[in-house]
Amino acid sequence: MRDLQRLIEFSYQEGWTDGLPVVPVTAETVRDFLRHTSRAPDEVAATVAHLGRVCTVEAAAVAAAMAGCRPEHFPVVLAAIESMQPSVTTGLLQSTTGQCQLVIVNGPARGRLGFNGAGNVFGPGFRANATVGRAIRLIVLNAFGIRPHEFDQACQGTPAKYSFCIAENEEASPWEPLHVERGFPADASVVTTHFARSTLHVENRISSRPEEVLLTIADSMSYGGGWQAGRGYTVVMGPEHAQLLARNGWTKRRAKEFLWEHWGRRRGDLRRLGLYHEMGDGTDPLSGTGANPDGSDDEFLRFGESPDSMLLVVAGANNAGVSTVIPTVRALFHSQAIEEGPA
Repeated sequence: MRDLQRLIEFSYQEGWTDGLPVVPVTAETVRDFLRHTSRAPDEVAATVAHLGRVCTVEAAAVAAAMAGCRPEHFPVVLAAIESMQPSVTTGLLQSTTGQCQLVIVNGPARGRLGFNGAGNVFGPGFRANATVGRAIRLIVLNAFGIRPHEFDQACQGTPAKYSFCIAENEEASPWEPLHVERGFPADASVVTTHFARSTLHVENRISSRPEEVLLTIADSMSYGGGWQAGRGYTVVMGPEHAQLLARNGWTKRRAKEFLWEHWGRRRGDLRRLGLYHEMGDGTDPLSGTGANPDGSDDEFLRFGESPDSMLLVVAGANNAGVSTVIPTVRALFHSQAIEEGPA
């Protein structure tokens, strides 16, 4: 027990932790994880070129073990890191807005590996969700070297930077799962990732009209302090809301189009908040759209470029009319199939 405590304290001294104790890792432990992939240990899974840092398959295995994952979880961690590659080059992991990586798991791996997509989907109590999300953070800290007060320039950050991993509740969803919508077979196991800020609770357990429920969600997506160029969202719709829409003939695509049409603010609202800067060259540095000095206060300005600037997934319990919206500074959504390793 004393040796274990010394190893844990040594991890703190070396700066390997996220602030919480990590699991001490041996070479044998790492080999157990690597048996669940056909990839070579020294193969590069992700690169942060502007920092001169890489994450090898072996480094990802070490992080997964330190985070408390089971070896069977490792293919999910590896797929998540690989799916991040197109986004990590943007520098958003170091941004002042404090982005973290949201991981969404779809397909048979959810049940086989114990991922939670039902009640308390964002909360504690489920090893797969907690440790896979944490493994991503340990990779960011150790393999990428993006640590607070160093390369991580977040002004305030978010608790989701510890761990942010959910599964879709495909069984409670009336629509096609996210991975099928994104072109994967229904029987494939897939992760989808994007940079996220945190969660915003959306509650409407009063209305039985789809339009009113969707307007409540769109209004929550349109808060003034979140207005930024190229903005995106993940809408995690509770089963009760999704089933209400489906009973009334709404498809997922129609719901996304309706949300996009109502996702924004009046120009006058943005002027009142000091967020609408009418520049001499006719451009608005925040929205990325043309600013019109003579524009009407009543004109509605959309925040998203298209309905595809958002993901719509169904997760949570069917206990009440509750959903969640998760803002991202850019609509950079990437999906990756989870390898079924040789083990």
